[in-house]
Amino acid sequence: MALNYFETKRARIEIIPMIDIMFFLLVFFIMITLHMIPSTGVASKMPKSSTTTALEPPKVLVNVDDEGDITVDGQKLTAEALTVRLKAQGDPDKVVVTIAGEKTTSLQSMMKVMDACRQAGVTQIGLAAHAVEGAD
Repeated sequence: MALNYFETKRARIEIIPMIDIMFFLLVFFIMITLHMIPSTGVASKMPKSSTTTALEPPKVLVNVDDEGDITVDGQKLTAEALTVRLKAQGDPDKVVVTIAGEKTTSLQSMMKVMDACRQAGVTQIGLAAHAVEGAD
């Protein structure tokens, strides 16, 4: 009978808990990064409304400045170019467009953008506005 009291045991590294921790860290950093990326757009002084409601995030955010210039993702576009870009998005029933205009943007400029959206077949069009303080 041999006694193996002094025999050294080989160390085992358990890898499964380490993999679990790495996946947790990966998910954590992805979630944090998604909240750190601001939605692209141009800062504007939007009009106020007492009946604002929260909309789902738009697929396309169109900014119209007080001179009537149309900007999408930092690119200035004409109304015709906006129509072409929206048609390229795919199924127009799934495209959600939000139009953000300045307080001083003319109604005609906003209508020009809405017409361009409608010509592309888009039916889900929203106008961005700030909620009035104290309104529900």
